[in-house]
This record gives sequence, structure tokens and C-alpha cells, in this order.
Amino acid sequence: MNYWLMKSEPEVYSIFDLQRDGETIWDGVRNYQARNFLVQMQLGDLAFFYHSNSNPPGIAGLMRVVKIGIADPSQFEPTSKYYDPKSTPESPRWQTVVVEFVEVFANPIWLFKLKEEFSPEELMVVKTGNRLSVIPVSEEVAKKILFLHTVRDKRQEGN
Repeated sequence: MNYWLMKSEPEVYSIFDLQRDGETIWDGVRNYQARNFLVQMQLGDLAFFYHSNSNPPGIAGLMRVVKIGIADPSQFEPTSKYYDPKSTPESPRWQTVVVEFVEVFANPIWLFKLKEEFSPEELMVVKTGNRLSVIPVSEEVAKKILFLHTVRDKRQEGN
């Protein structure tokens, strides 16, 4: 299994929207490096749902990849802000995945905490100026994030 971090602005689509919907297509990615990461995803991979452009930003929950190798339909819709006139159904430029809801973190792991725990080499999201909306996360870092989440929730419960 691989681990990922996928960003969304909560005003656009939040972890709570995913919780309500159960699953969603992760459309609208228009960066080739981020697209290439989407292409590398496998069924069952886990992704941290990161609320970006929020105050404060941070990891808000967890989701799982349930469908892979999907042509992003927004690239074909002329009214979409993600429309790509150079892309065709026969030769789509933008691939994506479908993710399903796993969990909302009762205590999100805010960016300042991530910066305390990880270097930019360990976790790209803490690097100043990082704009990628999809990034890989090593198994070691993912396990530490999951541990931080578990410890924070137990402290909140008073255990």
C-alpha cells in the first residue's frame, strides 16, 4: 500500500463533504507532476485529506483510493474552469482517481505541528512554497502521522 497527501480547499470540497458523499472523483488537478502521482495510485492506497488555504491548514482526515485510471471528466466540459481544449476522450491528458471516506480526524494535524515533526525532505507539504495538490508520503512518515492522530485523539478523550 502507498500513502498520499491530497489537498483541497474546504470551501470547495472538505472532508465533511466527502463524509456526506461517501466517495468522490478527485477532479480538477492541472499540474503534470500531481497528475503523475494520481496515475501511480493503486487500489486501496490511503490518502491524508489536507485542508489547504484554510486558517489554519492541516490534515483533516483520511480517505482510500477505490478507482484508478479514470479520465478526469472536467477536462472535456467547455464550461468547466478545468476544461482543456487540447484533451480528447480518445487521448485524455488528465487522469484521476475516485476516493472513499475513511475518517475525519477529531483533532486535525495542523501545518505548524507537521512542521515541528517533519522536515521538508520527509514531508513535502511543510516545504515553503510547495503548491502541489497531490504528493506521496513515505510509509514511515504516514505511520508517524497516524500515530500523532491516535495520540491526539486519546489525549482529547482523557485516556
